[in-house]
Amino acid sequence: MSSLLDKEPVKRVEKFLTEFDRNLKIVTLDQTARTANDAATALGCNVGAIVKSLLFKAGPSYILCLVSGDKRGSLNKLKKILNEKDVSMANPEDVKKITGFTIGGVSPVAHLVKLKIFIDNNLERFTAVYAAAGHPNAVFEIKYNQLSRLTNGEVKEITE
Repeated sequence: MSSLLDKEPVKRVEKFLTEFDRNLKIVTLDQTARTANDAATALGCNVGAIVKSLLFKAGPSYILCLVSGDKRGSLNKLKKILNEKDVSMANPEDVKKITGFTIGGVSPVAHLVKLKIFIDNNLERFTAVYAAAGHPNAVFEIKYNQLSRLTNGEVKEITE
């Protein structure tokens, strides 16, 4: 399982995390954390403490939304916040091209393209949250209050 840490996307996340705070460590899981439910089961935590990194296409640009695992991103709220009529989930090819990660392993950091990031205010319920680290079997734990500093994300109400 340690070969996971040698994969380029995971190394990219690890470098980013280490530069931010040397105490942040990537954990590799024996079972997949591809979905929020899978991750919560593997980690033995509340599904809401899992950070889903969802890429949306908003007009010509992209925005990453970090959403609590027990919530759904709201296209209507995003349209209002961004003042953009055309907002949709990005397709898997765009996710890979923009973030450098495949769906199920999209990290909140270390993207190939600089992204505007919104953080779901529902994540505030948890002291610590877990996010993907570049692979469906790799995650990292971070304090909620560190997440916005790490990502330069803006906390918004973005879920249904």
